[in-house]
Amino acid sequence: MVDLKFLRVRTLASSLSACARLALIAAVLLAASLAAHAASIEQLEIVTKDGVRVFEVEMAVTPQEQEQGLMYRRELADGKGMLFDMGKERPATFWMKNTYVSLDMIFIRADGSIARIAHGTTPLSEARIESGVPVRGVLEVVAGTAKRYGIAPGDRVGHRIFTGR
Repeated sequence: MVDLKFLRVRTLASSLSACARLALIAAVLLAASLAAHAASIEQLEIVTKDGVRVFEVEMAVTPQEQEQGLMYRRELADGKGMLFDMGKERPATFWMKNTYVSLDMIFIRADGSIARIAHGTTPLSEARIESGVPVRGVLEVVAGTAKRYGIAPGDRVGHRIFTGR
């Protein structure tokens, strides 16, 4: 089956200058990339002693998504993050190689309880950051988030991958 959108873009591109063609191709690839990313945004809630905090998280499920993580990003907005779905409870080890934004890493058990928080990780570091116990998920948010919102070990996380929801 022929992709008509691709043929229209290709026909349009052939009538443009080389520079304009490259710009058009880059715009199409960026739009496709953003559309693919948008489908993986989900909500996650953390219940603290002070109330419920809601985050919009990008899902990192595949080995490629988990390997990439938040590398090369220059900023991460408050209320946003990335949730790594480990598939099953197991020990988790992370590092900050090629990650420019300091993060809080929140290690979450399968029942949705927070096991451990690594506060204010060091950007670009290859030091290992370990969960300490088997976890089902790891939530990465901008550094300072856990302290700012009173998120602590034992708090509950609500998301479809955790059984305690």
